Amino acid sequence: MIQLHAQIRTVFKKAVATLLAQDIIPAEIYGHNFENKHISVARKDFKKAYEEAGETGIITLTVGTESYPVLVHEAKTDRLGNQIVSIDFYAVNLKEKTTAEIPLHIVGESPAIKEFNGVMVKALEEVEVEALPADLPSHIDVDVTTLVALNQSIHVKDLSVSNKVKILTEPGAVIVVITEPKVEEEVVPVVTEETAPVAATPEGTGSTEDKK
Repeated sequence: MIQLHAQIRTVFKKAVATLLAQDIIPAEIYGHNFENKHISVARKDFKKAYEEAGETGIITLTVGTESYPVLVHEAKTDRLGNQIVSIDFYAVNLKEKTTAEIPLHIVGESPAIKEFNGVMVKALEEVEVEALPADLPSHIDVDVTTLVALNQSIHVKDLSVSNKVKILTEPGAVIVVITEPKVEEEVVPVVTEETAPVAATPEGTGSTEDKK
């Protein structure tokens, strides 16, 4: 189990800037039948735990003498997306099922891309699932080696998951499809009086007025 230590937080709103300046991140713990707690965690400790757990791995969060199994519900970043500035932890009951958004990972290579110059379009990045917290997958693989022709697609119903996991996303939703390559239309320039080429006048010819 991934461990993370936290402290009870007593500063709020604009005052949390003092915590961030010390590489301490303000956070909240909440959950079903759980009293919200205001806490803070060291940035380096959270980074290490989050890299291992992601949003679906259980973290044992210790606050003082109490420990809680939690999921990282959201890690908010600053406007530039460079630094995490707040965290929402969701306290879970290990014996109760919970829902989570699970990312989809494309694996393999579609033969239709190589043979027909097809273009792969990914319509879904994640699916919602229900499972016991300990059974939540970190991701679900989408094998595209079965896509051998243009306009073939993979749907949510085609995903392979453990029987401990129930996918809640609409079964008929398209995850990925191989489309026909784009054909660039040839641009034909429009000829106007201004752009039309002027025919050259043969030497020695011209109007009577020109010869006067």
